Amino acid sequence: MDDVMTGFGGKQAWLAVSGDDPGAVLKALGLRDLGTAPWRDGVDLAHLTDDRIAVTPPLPGVRGPWVLAVGRALMTPGPDVVSLSAELGTEVQFFATHRVTELHRWQRADSGDLLRTFGYVGQTGEVTSWFGEPDAAERDAGLPAVFDEETSVLVAERDVFRVAGAWSIDPTMLSGLAPGPLRIGATD
Repeated sequence: MDDVMTGFGGKQAWLAVSGDDPGAVLKALGLRDLGTAPWRDGVDLAHLTDDRIAVTPPLPGVRGPWVLAVGRALMTPGPDVVSLSAELGTEVQFFATHRVTELHRWQRADSGDLLRTFGYVGQTGEVTSWFGEPDAAERDAGLPAVFDEETSVLVAERDVFRVAGAWSIDPTMLSGLAPGPLRIGATD
């Protein structure tokens, strides 16, 4: 029986890497390759442990294939998307959301250039990072076109998935047959 793709979402962090090489993503993240796992097991392992990251096979998304790397290990402090995008020579996006603290973040870099970063902690209402101008997807999610200290921002978990879907892939929408099993990487 083929492995069924399993989506993931809240209380999670993930990277979207433009391209079709999961091995390159594992290597760029400095992970030890532990082999493959069924989708459900791999997603659960990445969600429940602090040292495992599940890496998908190439998935169809906005502007071509994307490889996703998901795991709590990516949550704090978050990967260096600028360095990763320079090393891989492609676009790298980072997303994180944790609905308990209302932590919501996204970043985007391409070939070593930071294009956009946004961070928000809803518990305090604080915008923790802002670089670049929000695009249409971000404005549709509720961000203002311009931000300053007087600007009020309200972002929710669903907005992180909306931006991810507009930029690459919304991981909550993964379903059906997978193009292959997940690869599991270890940070240790």
